[in-house]
Amino acid sequence: QVQLVESGGGLVQPGGSLRLSCAASGSIFSMYAMGWYRQAPGKQRELVAVISSGGSTTYADSVKGRFTISRDNAKNTVYLQMNSLKPEDTAVYYCNCNARSSGGVVRTYWGQGTQVTVSS
Repeated sequence: QVQLVESGGGLVQPGGSLRLSCAASGSIFSMYAMGWYRQAPGKQRELVAVISSGGSTTYADSVKGRFTISRDNAKNTVYLQMNSLKPEDTAVYYCNCNARSSGGVVRTYWGQGTQVTVSS
């Protein structure tokens, strides 16, 4: 009942920037926390950043000061502005949210992922 679609990934040089977007659609009664995760080759999926319904943010130590998460509640969209990108940021980035749909149950939803490659 809720679908997430990421966009904005691509190839960028070290030190460059990218802006990821994730739009939620479907029958959404309430949107709670939204976040971004990533999974690099050979590594477990890790939390990158999360933003609460009230706007509080939390970042992984590896991205703090470089990435900024934000949300547009009217559009049910979450963004991730990534600056000063490093090769170690290369990963598939996944959008995540907790939402109450038409079924009346709060569930966790995931996007399909978007590839971010940082390379010279």
